[in-house]
Amino acid sequence: MNFITKLFTKEKKLTIDFCEKNLDRFLSEDLQNEYSTFLSKKNIEYKEYHCQSRCEECKQSPYAIVNGVFIAAEDSEDLLKKLKHLQEDKK
Repeated sequence: MNFITKLFTKEKKLTIDFCEKNLDRFLSEDLQNEYSTFLSKKNIEYKEYHCQSRCEECKQSPYAIVNGVFIAAEDSEDLLKKLKHLQEDKK
């Protein structure tokens, strides 16, 4: 496979930033395995920050910053669904 073909067939990465405090507040134990499985995919890069200085949003609902875009959800399960949908769109 030549360089140009590799360049255009390469999956795009999804970069996800989380706030540790937000995860502690909203991520339930029963969803932790699902999040781990999703975040371990090869086209997912994620990082947990101690604080992202979004305190008002952090108190209200689970969120993530995906490729620089703020994504909020009703609950952790809904956030995971949104993340999976974004990941599918990147393929």
